[in-house]
Amino acid sequence: MEETISLKELLQSLRKRLVMIMGITLTAVIVSGVISFFFLTPIYQASTQILVNQKKSEQSMYNPSEVQTNLQLINTYNVIIKSPAILNEVAKELNLDITAQQLNEKIIIGSENQSQVVNISVQDENPETAAAIANTIAKVFENEIVEIMNVDNVSVLAEATVIEGQSPVKPLPILNIAIALVVGLLAGVGLAFLLEYFDNTLKNEQDIEKTLGLPILGSISVIEGSQMDTVKEQRGKRNSKARGEAIGS
Repeated sequence: MEETISLKELLQSLRKRLVMIMGITLTAVIVSGVISFFFLTPIYQASTQILVNQKKSEQSMYNPSEVQTNLQLINTYNVIIKSPAILNEVAKELNLDITAQQLNEKIIIGSENQSQVVNISVQDENPETAAAIANTIAKVFENEIVEIMNVDNVSVLAEATVIEGQSPVKPLPILNIAIALVVGLLAGVGLAFLLEYFDNTLKNEQDIEKTLGLPILGSISVIEGSQMDTVKEQRGKRNSKARGEAIGS
């Protein structure tokens, strides 16, 4: 027969193991805070924007088909920006002791929908290094794309700059702590329910009645040590009185 657990029983299970749940939650929060503030290295981000067009035309009129072609080439430009042909030159120019692949992992390339503007973001432990890499990528791309795709119309819309007191983009300690709080709470509640599920001990009359399927006729109360001494003392007095009456008769 399937056992059903009422909401009251669930709440009782949580209340019974409330200390354990709070302990797990608090531990998760403390560990997350310590790791976020003292062990994770802050990462800063710098971004630059470039506008890429096809080879300059002698006609200055707006050409919708040319704009559409440029939009279709944006994905190609994004791939070229992160290619070794560009990144090796960037590393060489900045004297970076890293490979093109390692530099690639620091770069995030994106573009707005239906836009010829390419956003180049670089993440690094040093905000000045991140800005220098972003600006150098834009510069090298502007020079190299002429030979790669015969494009000579690259404009830098916004250079990457370093802001005083700039906040890192990661880690985010408050967010990490909030996530740890939720995860710790869920883990504590889940463990409490799991322990309750595997706990087969009989704790009260209702458990016995539910397990055996028999009605409870009576129960034996637990006698504390002090009560036991009182019972023994009263029993001794009764025995003494009974012996006295027996002798007197």
